[in-house]
Amino acid sequence: MEPSVLKEPLAHLTAEGKGHLLIDHLKDVAQLAREFAAPFDSGEVGYVAGLWHDIGKYAANFQKMIREKNGFEAHIEGDASGPRDHSSAGAILADDKGGAVGKAVSFLIAGHHAGLANRAQLRERLSRKRDEARCLERAVEGGAPTSILEMGLPTLPSRLEWKTSSKADVDARTRVFEMWMRLVFSALCDADFLDTERFYDEAKAERRGQGPQIGDLLVRLKSHLDALEKGARDTEVNRARADVRKACKEAAHLNPGVFSLTVPTGGGKTLASLAFALEHAQTHGLRRVVVGIPFTSIIEQTADVYRKALGSDGAVLEHHSALDPRSETPYNRIASDNWDAPVIVTTTVQLLESLFANRPGRCRKLHRLVKSVIVLDEAQTLPPGLLEPAIDGLHTLVKHFGASIVICTATQPALNKSTWLTSGFEKVHEIIPESYNLFSRLKRVETRWPLGDSAPSYAELAREIAGERDVLAIVHKRDDARVLTKHLDELLQDESTFHLSALMCAEHRSKVLATIKEKKLRGEPVRLVSTQLVEAGVDVDFAVVYRALGGLDSLAQAAGRCNREGLLDGLGQLRVYQAPTQPPRGVPVAALGITKGMLRTDPHLDLNAKDSFRRYFQQLYASRNLDEKQIQLARREYRFKDVAELFTLIEDEWSEPIVVPFGDAAWNVIGEIEKWGPSRERLRFLQRLTVNVARRDRDTWVEKGYARWVGETVVVLDESFSGAYTNRFGLVPTMVGGASYVV
Repeated sequence: MEPSVLKEPLAHLTAEGKGHLLIDHLKDVAQLAREFAAPFDSGEVGYVAGLWHDIGKYAANFQKMIREKNGFEAHIEGDASGPRDHSSAGAILADDKGGAVGKAVSFLIAGHHAGLANRAQLRERLSRKRDEARCLERAVEGGAPTSILEMGLPTLPSRLEWKTSSKADVDARTRVFEMWMRLVFSALCDADFLDTERFYDEAKAERRGQGPQIGDLLVRLKSHLDALEKGARDTEVNRARADVRKACKEAAHLNPGVFSLTVPTGGGKTLASLAFALEHAQTHGLRRVVVGIPFTSIIEQTADVYRKALGSDGAVLEHHSALDPRSETPYNRIASDNWDAPVIVTTTVQLLESLFANRPGRCRKLHRLVKSVIVLDEAQTLPPGLLEPAIDGLHTLVKHFGASIVICTATQPALNKSTWLTSGFEKVHEIIPESYNLFSRLKRVETRWPLGDSAPSYAELAREIAGERDVLAIVHKRDDARVLTKHLDELLQDESTFHLSALMCAEHRSKVLATIKEKKLRGEPVRLVSTQLVEAGVDVDFAVVYRALGGLDSLAQAAGRCNREGLLDGLGQLRVYQAPTQPPRGVPVAALGITKGMLRTDPHLDLNAKDSFRRYFQQLYASRNLDEKQIQLARREYRFKDVAELFTLIEDEWSEPIVVPFGDAAWNVIGEIEKWGPSRERLRFLQRLTVNVARRDRDTWVEKGYARWVGETVVVLDESFSGAYTNRFGLVPTMVGGASYVV
């Protein structure tokens, strides 16, 4: 770049002296933000936010600093309290313009580095920056263009204008406005990150938006499903799957809204729900399909199923929550994922926590949910304590931002509004007609309930399991799986026993499942011990399934791994046993209590009866405060930071991810991160090589040097502890200098 150009105000400056003109950055971000916000009629709001977001960089002190401390991190302002603060000027400008749009844009600009703040904290910050720092005045003195400073604000989009009367209506409108702010914030952050990334890596800009279109994917899926049906045996299971596909195709032409897809486990709902979603998107001009899955452990299988059907040319993006950058560092801002693919497979944790997040990296993808089809797989796993804000947020996307939702499960939790769930969806359309009688047609399992309250030891259970040739045993916890597997190894001393738990990384689990399927095809005995990760979405089929007594929905999911294809001469057997240990604390303990109560009333409880699940979920929800952290109040008060901290799914509160040494490829990618920093591609690769461990254990390991941070983004188990990751059990935390908590 010419030296004369470098004298102009800069947005970024590389260590090599390449400059990014500030005026170019402002205009390009504004154009991208307009494009991203246009689908929800907010393009002009996004444009103004983009033009103003970095005007603080015109200040002479910032331009001096960026030249003295050139490089990628010079513009990162951190908490906006130091000399790098460049967001306050634009926030003050927007605030001074007044009105609802001005106040909203002020929030967004102030948060594009530090995150969306609580309203009270933002007011205090802007007051201080006006009086003490003179942020806006310094930007004006530094040459901020008058044409930008004097721009007016656009009006609110009509979707936010409706008459309100009651307090409930006012509260509802406030929450819709809050969600709208999140979506415009997402458009601004994604635009900012992409333009910055384009400056540092021009090749990436060329690849954006080059994936296949929804119509192309629909043709591919139809061809794949036709081939599957043509090659399938003529069984009742396969006839039912064909009926499910037919119902999905017919329902896809209904107007966007909330749908339920109630199909027995093994009824083909994974591909059927995708067929509905793509057909629905193509019919109504929706933009993408986002599939939320409850467990990180089964994302990889669903994504693989989709890739086989849709291709591997960028159609499917597999996004775990495990390696989302959680801190503001130079590289991980642009390494965070933005869901730039037509089909996204992610976790329910990632989907819902992002919906209520406040950090730029986690929020940048939210605008992609507008006019999308959101499939909630195994929706019964939504945590009761967060149910009200979760449903309200999702319903807002449907009612005001053009999305459709598919509640997909064999055990519908009845999330429609009712006398016992007043916060439910207003209207839910069931895709499968009652006349299909799927549950009676697909009855493939008989259930054997435990007699009395006595629990066998794992040694006793192992002796019983060892007598079966084709058997799956599901336990409560990771430790339980390891103990039971060791007992079976001692009894059998052969290669028929396998182990699965979330202490094995995704790549490891995939290899184990592939081996199991190969042995089954050869007719060899297979005994699998697993935690509940095998219950949702994992395509395994056993003649006998042992399941620790737990929530009714979990038992039904376990039954779905038994005689899945309906190929046995008779019925498969689900043998429910009293476990010698308790399930993980929280909802699983409450669910176990409800099931025990229902069994006392009806010792022959029917796992195929819809009424059983209606009563089960009614009791489960009635026993909990569905907004136990008062998140809805925090949303109405625009306490964005508080909402983000409060909306944390219970199942993940205790844990943190760590990259484990499974295969040589991990070390190659880790070396690249150490040399060049994180990128979306590198983090996406490492997703399959992580496990979750207790947060306090990981912190201790880092402190003692047993693990280390790489690129300020991921924690990696040190090479000297490679032996703690075993081919049998995955990571054994007690082999890494001790551990305090294992689930």
